[in-house]
Amino acid sequence: MNTSDSEEELCNERTSLMTGSPPISSYHVETGLPSSVDTQTKRRRPVTNQSNNRETHHEGVSTERDSTADSEDEEMSLKYGAKHVIMLFVPVTLCMIVVIATIKSVSFYTEKGGQLIYTPFTEDTTSVGQRLLNSVLNTLIMISVIVVMTIFLVVLYKYRCYKFIHGWLILSSLMLLFWFSFLYLGEVFKTYNVAMDYPTLALVIWNFGAVGMVCIHWKGPLQLQQAYLIMISALMALVFIKYLPEWSAWVILGAISVYDLIAVLCPKGPLRMLVETAQERNEPIFPALIYSSAMIWMVGMTEHSAVQQPSHQETNSDEEVGQSHHDNTEDNRNMVVPETEVHGAQSRTTSAVELEEERGIKLGLGDFIFYSVLVGKASATASGDWNTTLACFVAILIGLCLTLLLLAIFKKALPALPISITFGLVFYFSTDNLVRPFMDNLAAHQFYI
Repeated sequence: MNTSDSEEELCNERTSLMTGSPPISSYHVETGLPSSVDTQTKRRRPVTNQSNNRETHHEGVSTERDSTADSEDEEMSLKYGAKHVIMLFVPVTLCMIVVIATIKSVSFYTEKGGQLIYTPFTEDTTSVGQRLLNSVLNTLIMISVIVVMTIFLVVLYKYRCYKFIHGWLILSSLMLLFWFSFLYLGEVFKTYNVAMDYPTLALVIWNFGAVGMVCIHWKGPLQLQQAYLIMISALMALVFIKYLPEWSAWVILGAISVYDLIAVLCPKGPLRMLVETAQERNEPIFPALIYSSAMIWMVGMTEHSAVQQPSHQETNSDEEVGQSHHDNTEDNRNMVVPETEVHGAQSRTTSAVELEEERGIKLGLGDFIFYSVLVGKASATASGDWNTTLACFVAILIGLCLTLLLLAIFKKALPALPISITFGLVFYFSTDNLVRPFMDNLAAHQFYI
């Protein structure tokens, strides 16, 4: 009985070992080693967590990059806004100073010596009504000529008649740089009693005109190009000051500011069509017509590179994300982040250099001319009163500052004449008719404020 009982117990133990759960699995569970199903599940989870962490890291980097770019754009807009306000104040001030100094020193430009062909009606009449009528007629003719020539230029530009436009502008620049400069220097030498022989004068005019033609119509140093554009504007303004009748000049200034408002802001305005056509073609407007605070001939190249740059950065970031997704080690993942930072630093440096070359506020040479005409006429016709001249000078700069403020708000092409010319006219007539008599009475009675 004892033997049979022991055999039955051994048999039961073997059966239980064969039919029961294997002890190996319980061993694996106890020691924490996973089974095959658990192994697959737990192998997938870390990969998912790593990819999610990488995606989150990439999103964080892109968000930080966007916020950094936005903050840099705001800083650059503030910096370049103030910078370019000053960069426009300086040339406008220089142009008006040249005109005022010439009017005050050279009597040739204040003497009556004929009229332009665009203003055929004289004002040498005692009747106020007839003089006013003649000034209005002269203004209508002058504005009509300006409108026709502007539309003609827009049509030529629209149909890509670039050679004709370049020839037209080259002839105009030749006349201003050679003929008008010769007349100006001759009158200055007569005023200051400077003797100069014709060969030397011809050599000086030739060098001045040739360098100006190269800088304006081809390539040259930015400051030299800007100096020539300022000089051209001053010469043209002096011609208008000399040959425009007094009343006609004031009426023309008021009318040209209204025309500028219509031509730039109306949907079918000629100047607006010219600007929009140039923007659609991604072409700079002719440098002989526009004063720019940046290199004009570099605008197309910098805009093209600036447009291509973000797509290149996005491609690099996508490739870096793919590489980091396929890399399993922590060392390889850490290799990606400095590469992204290097690309970001290089792109920020390149874009900063390009923006410094590309960004610039452009002001038409017509604005320079009519600003100077207003100040010059105020200096010539206000009985030599400096209060009126300075009032017009400050009024034009205030109007230009307000125009640039509106430009920063609306971010589109705006007319530069209406505000400045309106302020200038108001300041001229109020100072000449109110302030100047008041100051004369104070000086006559020896009262000092």
